Amino acid sequence: MLWLTKGLGPGGAERLLLSFAQNADHSRFELHAAYLLPWKDHLVADLDAAGVTTHCLDSSRPWDVRWWWRLRHIAATREMDVVHLHSPLVAAQARLVVRTLPRRRRPKVVTTEHNVWTSHQGATRFLNERTIGLDDHVFAVSEQVRDSMSPRIRDRVEVLIHGVDVDAIAARRSEREAARAAHGVTDDDLVVVTVANLRANKDYPNLLQAARRLVDDGVPVTFLAVGQGPLEQELTAMKEGLGLGGRFRFLGYQADPIGILAAGDVFCLSSQYEGLPIALLEALAMGLPVASTAVGGVPTAITDGVEGRLVPSGDPAGLAAALAELADPEVRRRLADAAASRSADFSIMHAVERQQRVYGALSEREPAPRRASKRSAPE
Repeated sequence: MLWLTKGLGPGGAERLLLSFAQNADHSRFELHAAYLLPWKDHLVADLDAAGVTTHCLDSSRPWDVRWWWRLRHIAATREMDVVHLHSPLVAAQARLVVRTLPRRRRPKVVTTEHNVWTSHQGATRFLNERTIGLDDHVFAVSEQVRDSMSPRIRDRVEVLIHGVDVDAIAARRSEREAARAAHGVTDDDLVVVTVANLRANKDYPNLLQAARRLVDDGVPVTFLAVGQGPLEQELTAMKEGLGLGGRFRFLGYQADPIGILAAGDVFCLSSQYEGLPIALLEALAMGLPVASTAVGGVPTAITDGVEGRLVPSGDPAGLAAALAELADPEVRRRLADAAASRSADFSIMHAVERQQRVYGALSEREPAPRRASKRSAPE
């Protein structure tokens, strides 16, 4: 099985591959991962340790056609049974590359759509729509992602709610005291954690403005933001311009984001759009109540007033109000208990077992799985 993505950086989709690898049945499946961008190799060592052979296609950009031949060579010489695509622009090209192989040596193609199609650039959306019909199986990470796709293919898309290693994350709740001490925060501080790369869709300006409102209202809050990206300088300048100082800390890339979640009281996302964020599911497993914009698959996991508070996107006043409500220890404790309970529905094993059934059937080495409904997820 060959996974293909643009990079193996610290994003949610990439961490999902690592979780899958750590829980896969390696006696049945030989797993490989190929990626284009050589500088996005953060998870290579972890994947290697999890039994996945990695291949850098060494391309500076998705349109560099040299990676096409490298992908074709790997698929042919390694006799891949299935190629599983995880990046829309890369996927549109990879489908055509696979079709150049002789039929008897041609792997089956699976795609996972991680984000709503409206988030893609026009050319990416056009190419993806024109080529996705070549796939043998298509997953979407939430109903919202599936519903955003072209009506002509929507009915053949299976919603597969992905998850995390709930037990392993829950076991780290005991690290809270040490994690808070490492960041110099006390029990009196409200620690709000966000795990999101520094890109436009994550809407950090929304979060920074909400943070300023909380500080102005006298809430003893500290924000810990995990992530990296092209907007680092711009967002750092905005933070300083708002006078937030140490109240808002950009921590950059963290190899162990779970260790930062352990220090938190609340998890927050201010995104403009999402699929179903892996960081959100990790926060639930850590037992953190959530304050988030109600975008993409977030309402699939969070019921407003139960596991957290949901607000419209682009509303810093609403986000600040939600966070202020969670500053109340009693409210926070009630929602935290619900979050921990809800996390049981997002075990990675459900997605692993379902994908492995699909892999086995497509490779014709195992009996075909029962045809899945449009939605394949725990209730």
